[in-house]
Amino acid sequence: MLSTKDLVFKERPAKKLMERYIGPYKIEKVILRNAVKLKLSASMRIHLVVNISQIVRYREPVRGQRVEEPKPVEVNGVEEWEVKKILNKRKIQRVEKYLVR
Repeated sequence: MLSTKDLVFKERPAKKLMERYIGPYKIEKVILRNAVKLKLSASMRIHLVVNISQIVRYREPVRGQRVEEPKPVEVNGVEEWEVKKILNKRKIQRVEKYLVR
């Protein structure tokens, strides 16, 4: 997994709310003892060779750990998400917000 410490993401306005690591990415080649070449997607506009201090080993998520949100499904041109259960509801400044599973 790749550290996001020195990466810039335009779609993430607050750095403190961003994930610490993204990935997992495959290591294509070990360049030096402290540098590796990663197999990144074309949308990642960074250099493919990174220092090993910027990567950590991927571990499977443990039960109960937060996982990445699923992508919306497009139905008749409208994005929708499937909701299994409504866990909680609150009202902030006349706007209702739901905690869903």
